Amino acid sequence: MSKTTPTTMYTPVPDGFSVRSDAVRYTELPPPPDLAGMVHCFWELRTVTDLPQDFLYHALPDACVNLLFNRLAPTIAGVTALHTSATTLNLGTVFHCVGVQLYPGTWQGNRDELVNRYVGTPYMGALPLVDTNQRLAGLTFGAMTHHLAQLVRWCVAEGLVVPNPLTARILSRLDAISTVADMAALVGLSPRQLQRTLKRQTGFAPHDLLKVLRVQQSFRQHYLDLYADQAHYIHAFRQATGYTPVQYRKRFGG
Repeated sequence: MSKTTPTTMYTPVPDGFSVRSDAVRYTELPPPPDLAGMVHCFWELRTVTDLPQDFLYHALPDACVNLLFNRLAPTIAGVTALHTSATTLNLGTVFHCVGVQLYPGTWQGNRDELVNRYVGTPYMGALPLVDTNQRLAGLTFGAMTHHLAQLVRWCVAEGLVVPNPLTARILSRLDAISTVADMAALVGLSPRQLQRTLKRQTGFAPHDLLKVLRVQQSFRQHYLDLYADQAHYIHAFRQATGYTPVQYRKRFGG
């Protein structure tokens, strides 16, 4: 397997948590080098003790695809992705989930399998998600990553996860992209070619992908570096997250 080039300039921000305490633990671990251009991270979200109230997980659009596993119910797994709007998932008072976060454009599997909601039913598709979940039993999160990496390598061998030079180029030069025309010029395509290719490879039109990536950037950059003015920023942020920036930071501390 050839080594891929890591996408170093795009780090999706953590999603919003309604509860931040020692009772909830979120951990990310990096992928092995051979998967670094396709996998952003392996992640774990779990309760350490029972919570006194339901945990609301506010998932933000980031153009990534996740392979998700419910460790409390080994048959429950799925392939998840959001488009341009956030969604709130009620995880209850006890949960333990692990997953693989894939960079935008690397998932080339069946798009009909992608879900944008709470995954609470047994996985019935053709991917070996349930087998993988069962192999995670009794392991620490660090030890789980070996099996998660093996799953990704299986997906690579099957052509379901692939290095994507187009999106890797876009993600590595976000600082140079202000418009769809900039994006097209950066990757050496006409706007029409970019529209066709990006839609086929990611499910996103260039304009929608740019909106998602720009909101993601706004968590780490001054909004005037990304938007014409404050009004445009607030409108775009609210469309993507469901909150104004002030409301979001007050509720989730982002």
